[in-house]
Amino acid sequence: MSGGARSGVMLRRIVGVVLAVTMLGATSACSTRATEWTDSTYEIAGGGANGVYYAYGSELASELEAAFDVEISAAETAGSVDNLLRVGSGEVLLAFAQGDAAADAVAGAGAFDEPLPVQAIARLYDEYLHVVVRADSDIEELADLSGRTVSLGAENSGVNVIAGRVLDAAAVDVASITDPQLDLGESISALEASEIDGFFWVGGIPTPGIAELAETTPVRLLAIDQSWVNEVNGRYSDAYRSSDFPVGLYGLDRSEPTMAVPNYLVTGADTPDAVVRDVLTGLFDARTRIAHTVPAAALLDRRQAIFTGPVELHPGAIEYYRAQRD
Repeated sequence: MSGGARSGVMLRRIVGVVLAVTMLGATSACSTRATEWTDSTYEIAGGGANGVYYAYGSELASELEAAFDVEISAAETAGSVDNLLRVGSGEVLLAFAQGDAAADAVAGAGAFDEPLPVQAIARLYDEYLHVVVRADSDIEELADLSGRTVSLGAENSGVNVIAGRVLDAAAVDVASITDPQLDLGESISALEASEIDGFFWVGGIPTPGIAELAETTPVRLLAIDQSWVNEVNGRYSDAYRSSDFPVGLYGLDRSEPTMAVPNYLVTGADTPDAVVRDVLTGLFDARTRIAHTVPAAALLDRRQAIFTGPVELHPGAIEYYRAQRD
């Protein structure tokens, strides 16, 4: 056999091996997917395009698509209440939600007329209440919002829930505020154009849209007193804690006290256990990659993820976390 012929045979063998390995890898990847992934497409309820929910949801969707060969995408929504309604009705597979709104959802309280069949998959990170005003505003404290035009969050958002509770605790008459009910992107644009005096937002830090706003329009964050946090906890689900915005965030030259609330990834109670296990596998495996785009993802901790009360953990999540301890 000539040298050219031997080379041709060897090349064909190498190509054959490469193709076999590629096919084996593809088969292995697909075989790791639970058979319960039965729908053709899935959605994750995120939030507004300028917020952490949507960014996190988009990255998670891409990771789950690659890991389990399913078609899944993030949906723009009004926020926590909207997300919980969607996951409770089976419209979406997964949703991000504030802990307080999720507690209301399973209890059939607040914005929810009846309990929703929603369960938690993981506690992800804590969100922070932002009350944003322009740096040159004469508004110095929450009481100064009376009589002003301030967005208290979009309708059916978790922001709207917290805004009303905190203003009430601070003895600020919500009825005295003109509220255009804007989402985060609309609030940012309106503040930049001086069409509103301020806006409420609840999200991870840094929230991308607010960080971008601060680069062109200097902002301040109003302080949230510890006593207000205590009062809100006493009246509602005890889901809140006091925290602080660090110096340097959004260009701040001093730390400001605020209120934090945990954020959960939730699903419907009827979601198959195996699918939930797959989601958690993908979520934790991709944590570092997602954090490159969404810094809040780095806060995901397997030891803390199980603390989702009063929202019950999904049975598939319980199985996943127990298996990690073995």
